Amino acid sequence: MTSRPKTLGPQYFEEMYSASPDPWGFTSRWYEERKYAISAALLPARRYRDAFEAGCSIGVFTALLAPRCERLLACDLSFAAVEAASRRTAAHPGTRVQRRVLPQEWPTDEGRFDLVVLSEVLYYFGDADLERVLDLAVGALSPGGTLLAVHWRHPVAEYPRGGEDAHRALAALAGRAGLRRLVDHREPDFLAEVYLSGPGARSVAEAEGLV
Repeated sequence: MTSRPKTLGPQYFEEMYSASPDPWGFTSRWYEERKYAISAALLPARRYRDAFEAGCSIGVFTALLAPRCERLLACDLSFAAVEAASRRTAAHPGTRVQRRVLPQEWPTDEGRFDLVVLSEVLYYFGDADLERVLDLAVGALSPGGTLLAVHWRHPVAEYPRGGEDAHRALAALAGRAGLRRLVDHREPDFLAEVYLSGPGARSVAEAEGLV
């Protein structure tokens, strides 16, 4: 899918949530439930200290992440989505959901994260904003930190780019930044990749002394 320079703005998403509280069927489709389970299983660490999820929507994956994180900051640019995600994660005191427009409001004030999640979000960005978001995400990783990216592979006419294009951009930056790709999971419908940062990057077996 050809990339485009313009990022989808808040109005697009507010219109989607006005039409339905769950416009992408995150709570009703087996496809989504399975994808989230796979995404969570791909994370190499059992627990994370500080995590950031960009574009959390109504918080379905956020609720899966929350028990594995001491502190989790999730954000979305839709007011309706933030309210829904806040309700869904209310039982987890270490989880905060905020309304932020990325890349302008990337949480640079929060320090570094040992987990950054970019799930179903990168293809909403135009060229310049995608480059900025990826720079910020990689720069926000603590040594040995994990970056998870998951995206739909089929074309969507109104999106600035496709999932494959977004992951190619991520792979190029990760290579320049010295990140190690731990997971490359591809199915006809979605792809998921896990990158590890810094000299402390180890596989699960390496981390447990099995190899």
